[in-house]
This record gives sequence, C-alpha cells and structure tokens, in this order.
Amino acid sequence: MVRIAIGLLTGLLLVCSAQAQQASRLDEIIKRGTLRVGMTGDYRPFTYLDKTSSTFAGFDVDMAQALGKALGVKVEFVQTAWPQLMKDFEADSFDIAMGGISITLDRQKKGLFSTPIMREGKTPIARCADQGKYQTLADIDKQGTRVIVNPGGTNERFARANVKNAEIKVFGDNVTIFDEIAKGDADLMITDSSETRYQQKLHPGVLCAVHPDKPFDFAEKAYWMQRDVGLKAFVDQWLHLATEDGTYQKIYAAWFE
Repeated sequence: MVRIAIGLLTGLLLVCSAQAQQASRLDEIIKRGTLRVGMTGDYRPFTYLDKTSSTFAGFDVDMAQALGKALGVKVEFVQTAWPQLMKDFEADSFDIAMGGISITLDRQKKGLFSTPIMREGKTPIARCADQGKYQTLADIDKQGTRVIVNPGGTNERFARANVKNAEIKVFGDNVTIFDEIAKGDADLMITDSSETRYQQKLHPGVLCAVHPDKPFDFAEKAYWMQRDVGLKAFVDQWLHLATEDGTYQKIYAAWFE
C-alpha cells in the first residue's frame, strides 16, 4: 500500500510539474507581443475588410484594438471565412475569433467563449414595401418566396432548418448580399437582428428590418478563444471593466447608433 501511495504521489507531482512548466496562451501572447484575431471581414458593422487598402474596420475591430491595448500587445488580423472558420480555428490560425461570432455548442466543443457581448436572434430584412408580408416563418416559407443566405454560417443553418417550401438562394458575397434584395433578385434574408438594423440604416426607405426587437430565436455573440483558462479570464475581466468605464458603450454607439 505504501508503494502504491508513493507511486500515485510521484505521478501527481509529475503532472503538476508538467502543468506548471507549460506556459498558458495568455503568457505566449504577451511574450510574442501580438494578439492574432481571426475575422471574416464581411459582416458589417462588426467587421469589414477593405480589399484596396487591406485594412479592417468595424465594431469588433475597435474592440480588438482595445483588447490589444489592455494586453499591451499589437493586434494582427487574420482573414478567415464562415465556411472555413472552424477549420482555421482548429489549425490554430488565430488566438481569438471576433467579428460578430455567435455562440454555438459546436464551437464551444472546440474552444472557450467570453462572456456574451450582445443578445439577439434571427429576424428577416426585406424591401420596405414587402415588410408586412414576412412577419412569421409561415409567411416566409411559401412557394415563390426567395430567401437569400450567405454560405457556411448560422444564417444558412437557420434557413435550412426552417425553410422547406420557399427557395433558398446561396450568395457568396456577404458584403453585397443585401443589394440582391434591394434590386429585387431576392425577397428577403434572415440574419441577426443587429445586422438588419445596420443594413436598414445603409438602405433607408429601401430595406426594412422586420421586428428586430422580437427575433425568431435566441442567440448571443461573444469572442471565441482557443482553450486557455488564463486567456478567457483576462478577456472576461477586460470586458467587465470596458462595460463599467464606458469603453464598450462608446465603441457600440459609434457603429450601431
């Protein structure tokens, strides 16, 4: 029994020693001097990549810069895309994914989410003249209705789960997808209520958000990190302080109000 106890204790000490010697990702980021942020660059107002200047702009771009400042490191933006977001995350192409990332259980299996930064859900956006036609999923899911989606994300998954009779049109460019509705090549899109509000501002009198205050489902947005407790604790504390000192509200107002 004594030998067994000594063996177990020795094994435990070896495990603890190995864990102590293994640097956390937070330590690695600080030592590296760079925070790698994954972004699609096609989801206004959260993130947009100007291909001419190769620069990112948006709500989560400003939030990423604020996080980098809090860490005392530079921010390196890594472009990804919704269909390959999971693969890029698993390949460790970035430390954290930002840019309108919705919390999902599939993503939770692969990493850790910060405390939520926004609560919303899926809701339609259509031409203002047709706003009253698409109040419910039953109104939408009829033959002859053309529902447009961007590929690979939660919008496409929601549409395919709830639309069985209407036509689903997949459109690859998430930046110009709303122009397809405006010019009549699609009838509506079902997306996050924050995006419908923003696109309504960009297309005044042309596109209208349909009951964005009462979305079809519940969702939250957060920041998706590689599985490191130290990094998550830092990001959560930073978000708490940013909310309390007005930093979050200032950045939010600049893009959503």
